[in-house]
Amino acid sequence: MTSTIDRAAIMATERVIRPYIRRTPVMEIDGRDCGIESGAIVLKLELMQHAGSFKSRGAFANLLMRDVPKAGVVAASGGNHGAAVAYAAKTLKAPAKIFVPSISSPAKIERIKSYGADLVVGGAVYAEALAASQAWAAESGALPVHAFDQRETLLGQGTIGIELDEQAPKLDTLLVAVGGGGLIGGIAAYFAGRVKIIGVEPESCPTLYRALEAGRPVDAPVGGIAADSLGPRQVGPLMFPIAQAHVERVVLVSDEAIADAQKALWSVARIVAEPGGAAAFSALLSGRYQPRPGERVGALVSGGNTTAVKFG
Repeated sequence: MTSTIDRAAIMATERVIRPYIRRTPVMEIDGRDCGIESGAIVLKLELMQHAGSFKSRGAFANLLMRDVPKAGVVAASGGNHGAAVAYAAKTLKAPAKIFVPSISSPAKIERIKSYGADLVVGGAVYAEALAASQAWAAESGALPVHAFDQRETLLGQGTIGIELDEQAPKLDTLLVAVGGGGLIGGIAAYFAGRVKIIGVEPESCPTLYRALEAGRPVDAPVGGIAADSLGPRQVGPLMFPIAQAHVERVVLVSDEAIADAQKALWSVARIVAEPGGAAAFSALLSGRYQPRPGERVGALVSGGNTTAVKFG
């Protein structure tokens, strides 16, 4: 494969990782059941992926397509990427060391531990965990597996597009939550304008929103209920040109809207999504994205690594 991040490279990556990843299902719900007038909404249920999120696609792409040294791999994560790398390393019998910040949820920390990785919890935000992981990589010789700014990561996440092409071929629009941008970058590279891609970010973590305003990745605030999965300070330089070319726009949602979306997903479909996993759907529920009449809309439910939540 060339260094290009495009549909052909994503399809080649899919052939490499297919034995190790799940083909996650789609579910169609009637939006009117939760107050959305658009009617049918397609949900892509990546929370059912190995390790509880889409991140396993990029993790396996890294470990299978790059040379892993005897020292193994190292990753920094808000939680989901760490769990995915730990799961992939366990599956492929490679050592893994994972750095997460203190904001990582207990559910994600426990999942990482369950896969046998060497876990280090420290620093207040993802950027501090990343710095610690980079220091360890330099000291140990372990292979760094970046959560979003790595070609193989983008290619792996883009394989979701292949499945959606087969499962929901008439999709007009797909809403995708944005953290560092590996997920939306990979998917947007695959569809390359054939499906309208809308980014969704918390108001408290507007990384891609700020970058598109500035014309380059810039620092953004980090906070709110989805900060453990959607809270890096900047989007990745690799994904940014893809977003400029193929992401139509970014909408911002409140923490309250994300929490309401978690409740609605549970009430309507018995889906238990983490806050970041419910963010894309929250744009529909809150009206921040309003579909046109007849528009076929999908939302990616990206992760489910959360403790049991009582909704009422």
